[in-house]
Amino acid sequence: MENDQIIVDEKYMRRCLQLAANGIHGARPNPMVGAVITVSQQLRANSQEPRIIGEGYHVRCGQGHAEVNAFASVKPEDEALLKDATIYVSLEPCSHYGKTPPCADLIIKKGVRRVVVGTIDLFAEVQGRGIKKLQDAGIEVTVGVLEKECQWLNRRFFTYHSKHRPYIILKWAQTANGFIDDHGKALQISNEQTQMLSHQLRAEEDAILVGHTTDVREHPQLTVRHWHGPNPKRVVLTHQRPLPQLIDDLYQQGIQSLIVEGGRQTHESFIEAGLWDEIRVETGPMTVSDGTHAPQVPANVSLLSSAVYGDNQIRRYIKVQE
Repeated sequence: MENDQIIVDEKYMRRCLQLAANGIHGARPNPMVGAVITVSQQLRANSQEPRIIGEGYHVRCGQGHAEVNAFASVKPEDEALLKDATIYVSLEPCSHYGKTPPCADLIIKKGVRRVVVGTIDLFAEVQGRGIKKLQDAGIEVTVGVLEKECQWLNRRFFTYHSKHRPYIILKWAQTANGFIDDHGKALQISNEQTQMLSHQLRAEEDAILVGHTTDVREHPQLTVRHWHGPNPKRVVLTHQRPLPQLIDDLYQQGIQSLIVEGGRQTHESFIEAGLWDEIRVETGPMTVSDGTHAPQVPANVSLLSSAVYGDNQIRRYIKVQE
C-alpha cells in the first residue's frame, strides 16, 4: 500500500511540474509553482483512483499563487469534497504576507485532509514555516516527493537565494576540431535549429554577458529575434569591472540567471573563479586550420544531456557538487 501511495504521489507531482513550467516568463522573479487537488473516488470494490478536481500554477508575479488558482478552479459542486482532498504543490506553500496572502492559511481555511510538497522553499521568509503551520493545524503533510526535479525546475531561484548570485550558464559553439573562430574572425557554427534554441534560452534567462573584445569585434545583438519572449539584460564584462563585483551587482539588481556567451578569455575567467553552474557546448561539423581554441570543459562536471540537431551536437554539463 505504501508503494502504491508513492506511485500516486509522484504521478500528481509530475503534473504539478508540468503546470509550473508554464510560468517560465510570467512568474519571475518568483519561483515557478504548480498545484493539483485530488479526491479519491470509488471505482469498484476495494479500488480507489484519485480524481483531479482542481489545478493551477503561478501565472504572473504579484497575482495569485498556484494554490490560489487551483482552489479557484474547483467547481461549486466539488467544494464539499475538499475535506477529504489532497493538494499537491511543487514548492512549499508560503506562510508570509507578500504581494498576496499566505497560501498555507488558505489551505488550512479550505480544510483539506493532506498536503504533498515537492521541496522546501529556501527563501528566507519560508524555509519550513509553511509546512510547520500546516502540521500545527492538524493537516497531514508529506515532503520531498520528486524533490530533485522540483529543485531543478527552480534552480535559478534557489541559486539566487542560497548563493547570493545568479545561476550562471556558460555557453559556446566550437568547430569539430575545437576552435571558436577562424584565424580570429567570427565563425557561424550554429545552424537554424540551434540558433532558435539559443534564442529560446535567452528568453528564459534574465541576463546575457559577453566580454569587451567580443562586443567591440562582433557587435552581437543578444536578442530573442528567433523566439518569443523578453530580451535578456545585456551585460559587457570589462577590465574596469572585476568579475566578483559584477556578479554582486547583478545579484543586487535581482538578476537570477545569467548566460555567458563571450570568448575564450571570458569563459576561462568564470571557470577559474568557480562562477558557473551549467555549461552548454555546441559542436558543428566544420573544421578550420587555426583560430582561438575553445575553452576546456572543467573536470568537475556531469553530463546532463546530449542531443543532435542537424549536423550539430549540443552537450549540457552541470557542476558536480563538492
